[in-house]
Amino acid sequence: MAGGAVVSGSGVGANAPKSKLAGILMVSFAAFGGILFGYDTGTIAGITAMKDWLRLMGKPTDDLVTHPTGYMITSSQQSLVTSILSAGTFFGALLGSPLADRFGRRGGIFIACLVFCFGVAMQTGCHTFAVFVVGRVFAGLGVGIVSTCIPMYLSECSPKWIRGAVVSGYQWAITIGLLLASVINNATQHRDDHSSWRIPTAVQLVWAFILSAGMLYLPESPRFLVMKGRHEEAAKGLGRLTSLPADDPEVQLELHDIQAALKEEQDLGESSYLDCFRPSHNKLMFRTLTGIFIQGWQQLTGINFIFYYGTSFFQNSGIKDPFLISVATNIVNVFTTIPGMWGVERFGRRTLLIWGAAWMCMCEFLVAIIGVTISVQNQSGQKALVALVCLYIAGFASTWGPIAWVITGEIFPLNVRAKAMSLSVASNWLWNFGIGYATPYLVNTGPGNAGLGVKVFFLWGSTCLCCVIFAFFCVPETKGLSLEQIDLLYQNTTPLTAAKYRRELLANDIHVGDVSGKVHTDDKASDEKV
Repeated sequence: MAGGAVVSGSGVGANAPKSKLAGILMVSFAAFGGILFGYDTGTIAGITAMKDWLRLMGKPTDDLVTHPTGYMITSSQQSLVTSILSAGTFFGALLGSPLADRFGRRGGIFIACLVFCFGVAMQTGCHTFAVFVVGRVFAGLGVGIVSTCIPMYLSECSPKWIRGAVVSGYQWAITIGLLLASVINNATQHRDDHSSWRIPTAVQLVWAFILSAGMLYLPESPRFLVMKGRHEEAAKGLGRLTSLPADDPEVQLELHDIQAALKEEQDLGESSYLDCFRPSHNKLMFRTLTGIFIQGWQQLTGINFIFYYGTSFFQNSGIKDPFLISVATNIVNVFTTIPGMWGVERFGRRTLLIWGAAWMCMCEFLVAIIGVTISVQNQSGQKALVALVCLYIAGFASTWGPIAWVITGEIFPLNVRAKAMSLSVASNWLWNFGIGYATPYLVNTGPGNAGLGVKVFFLWGSTCLCCVIFAFFCVPETKGLSLEQIDLLYQNTTPLTAAKYRRELLANDIHVGDVSGKVHTDDKASDEKV
């Protein structure tokens, strides 16, 4: 069932009818949009290390140890060109809310692809550093809109029993984009002309075309259609997603649940950005802050340090082929996301967040400790650092990478979902920008820089310890619940006490009922309040 209405005997979960797989695969295609995010993030690390790009955008240098190409850009230029994408995505994420509520989740994705292509075209054809930076701003606007609309679309259209895995597919697509970027960068790095960086930049147009072409064949989110009062279209959309007729009782029951939950929210008047921060019966402020902080903590794990600056970092650490190491770390990122997509429905969101952060904390402290005790010439030590970085990436890819998107896609009520999600995703990009801008100053040596080098991993290890504490106190377990049931969970429990109530919701098959605010259970003759 799309979006996860709760229906007894509907055959969801492992026993779901095979006919529903078509709807699942159809929805899952939208996760392809993560490639735009991942590829753009990954390609810039290689491009800024390429000789022709540095020759065109930077200046000559005699320091061939730090800058083996013979050309360089300043720390401020490196900060700007890397982090400016995140500045654009911050505003794009906020723009995603009005676009998603005005033109629909699909419409927002189409607009995002158009803006993204304009930015990529500017970067591909530019000859100056300023134009390249402006192009990254526009590309960032597109990526920001995508990062709000796609997880929302996936959450609203996916069956509850596999929603976590489907939304995690967005993060998997991000990792695939990162891998594709490193592979293409590695293939073009030795070209001594503009094609070395223009080819990997222009390839982004292909990803945008595939996404927009594929979305033409996908239905609009039924929940958006219900919100707009287009109930017949919503029923048809649900029918396509479930491979059932629009008048099937299962489709109608789910439609009824969505209408009832929306009516209750509308009666309370919760629909503005200000409402997202007001204490209310369904803990809207707490849920909004949870979404904002989980996206922020995801960035503070330090993962984008590896993917933004990994090539330069490995190069400065004495690794002979940093581009090849970058490919290796991206392969780890892709393939360790897969067990995370399985584990999110097997072990739950909360458990993986807690243990994943603890694992990353351990790995990063070990990287920092080993890094400060060995020399650059110690090849065994350098290999140990690379291995630990890969283990750290595996911990992120299987836990905080996908699950942060799952949580922000499912914890908000329909009436404010677009607004609350845009605030959460904007938090991701704001921290992304801050970390991307500050990292060269933290890591690089020279005047005005902190020169931390590998010691920066002490910082990331400490933030991962904070992630453990945040997940324990602020994130309830939502595995197996419909989006409407998650509303009931927040209304009646706290993250520390949610486990028992969640079991009751699942055992009694409780779901939102009619507009009077009551709930139904299939094993009880009369309605009873939750």
